Amino acid sequence: MRAEYDFSKGKRGAVVPQKGKTRISIFIDNAVLDAFRARAEKAGSGYQTMMNEALRKYLAETDQPITEKVLRQVLRQEMPEYLRGLTARSKTKNKS
Repeated sequence: MRAEYDFSKGKRGAVVPQKGKTRISIFIDNAVLDAFRARAEKAGSGYQTMMNEALRKYLAETDQPITEKVLRQVLRQEMPEYLRGLTARSKTKNKS
């Protein structure tokens, strides 16, 4: 360690801001944070970078219009349950 350091060219302030990024405080579930930290460690990257990429991917996917393929998939998943509910209601009406 040096006896003295030269801060004559230093700038006042907490940190130098990065262009295109903003520092925020956010509350994340512990389980979510632990999962991102574990994945980032395994991948050898930073967990904050990984979270940013996941959010960016989510936004890119949710902005896309619904395609025929996606609509058909949703209908295949949801219609059987909906029809079961209709059948159950009609059976209870017929018993009355």
